[in-house]
Amino acid sequence: MKGVTLSRNAVTSTSGAILPKPDITRFGVVRMTVVVLPFLYVGTLISKQFAALLEEHDIFVPDDDDD
Repeated sequence: MKGVTLSRNAVTSTSGAILPKPDITRFGVVRMTVVVLPFLYVGTLISKQFAALLEEHDIFVPDDDDD
């Protein structure tokens, strides 16, 4: 077989009527930025607080290498 591409193009219903074009949801850069940036910011805040908690309880303290 040469270049088999699986696709399903349903343009008619079982009765033979032509189906309307599907709605297209466009994801622009602005929409993606509005969704991604707040979650990145909240994740950063949580990780900073958790790192401070670990350091406060001496569970993980970065070594200061003063060579």
